[in-house]
Amino acid sequence: MTVSRTICTGFLALIIVGTLLLMLPFATASGDWNSPLVALFTATSAVCVTGLIVVDTGTYFSSFGQVIVLALIQLGGLGYMTATTLLLLLVGRRLCLKDRLAIQQAMETAELANVNKLLVSIISMTLIFELAGAFCLMPTFITDFGLGRSLWLSIFHSISAFNNAGFSLFSDSLIQYAENAWPMAVISALIILGGIGYQVIMEAFLWGRDRLQGRKKRTVFSLHFRIVTSTTLVLLLLGTLAFLLIEYDNPKTLAGEGFGLKILLAGFQSVVMRTAGFNSIDIGAMETSALFVAIALMFVGASPGSTGGGIKTTTVRILLMSTLAALRGRDEVDCYQRQIPTTRVLKALAVVVASAISVIIITTCISVTDPNLSFIGILFEAVSAFATVGLSTGITADLSILGQLFIIAAMYIGRVGILLLISALLGDPSPTSIHFPEEDLLTG
Repeated sequence: MTVSRTICTGFLALIIVGTLLLMLPFATASGDWNSPLVALFTATSAVCVTGLIVVDTGTYFSSFGQVIVLALIQLGGLGYMTATTLLLLLVGRRLCLKDRLAIQQAMETAELANVNKLLVSIISMTLIFELAGAFCLMPTFITDFGLGRSLWLSIFHSISAFNNAGFSLFSDSLIQYAENAWPMAVISALIILGGIGYQVIMEAFLWGRDRLQGRKKRTVFSLHFRIVTSTTLVLLLLGTLAFLLIEYDNPKTLAGEGFGLKILLAGFQSVVMRTAGFNSIDIGAMETSALFVAIALMFVGASPGSTGGGIKTTTVRILLMSTLAALRGRDEVDCYQRQIPTTRVLKALAVVVASAISVIIITTCISVTDPNLSFIGILFEAVSAFATVGLSTGITADLSILGQLFIIAAMYIGRVGILLLISALLGDPSPTSIHFPEEDLLTG
């Protein structure tokens, strides 16, 4: 039972437990036994923090069912290994080397020591942001739903946003609040914080603490921090500009709105396209060119060690710097006056190729099972599922049973990671000292 198999099996077990709980009559608003496929689809989407739905979460599920969905989102966002290890620590079990390696691989961190402190900081950070988000959302919901209902709505949407899940208890997601800048800003902040990763947040926290305490020492941010923050900022700005220009005169989305509101709507969509499935406009009414931009943003996704999916911002940046190095005729890949290891370049290339192949296979399979649906809609759905985004052009509920099963598989693969899944299937590679002779060939 290798580390990769432990992680993949753990997520699968969590999905099965969630499916069984959501099938109970207590989980549905009607009080009837839930459909196994609906329960499986919803549980997978929640555990994989995707947000794709085949039923309306707010009306189809009872309060018990909504609590189950929220619990699956929280556990899925934290990660199976993080949640499991926390439980082991609570019951007093000491972590062995295999447990530490599993956490290191699951959290995509280079740290192996001080796992206990790492877990405590992650859990504390998550609770602080989620509680702060719920508190900030309360004034928006309390005027419409009263204290009790608004408290539940605030907690649900705050946890869903920070974990980049995109589940909403409103039938139209957040369209009814599209013109209210405050909830849009709060949700956007939670999505961005959840999507940049714990390591980046911790470095920023330590820097801010030193400034407040008046310490004079010069803070040197890690290469990971600089790549994640700069790439995230560029993607957010480019996405906002692209959606604003393309959808500016679209009567079904931005046309007719004031310029300030257009910027707000375009900016919010640029944020949520990065693995959080909320929407403030009708995605199905967007222009085809805007959908292609959205597909590109979804495919990139969030950052390593975060609650989001996709191939990750660092992967894209490494490949861009590798391309720049090749164009300059250099053998080394540099970024911010640091050399990127060759193993990282190879891993980034493997992630992109394997992810692209997975999306192509899923899109092809759904095109065969559901030939009545548009290709752009199917491609959008496949990338949204694989990158654990959760946005849809409105075809999710119209998919055939096989089509929904393919989407379920895509969400699972995207959450555990394509390379981790391949490692779980094939097993860990055996060490070898064999090196073959080098031979050149033509490329390009």
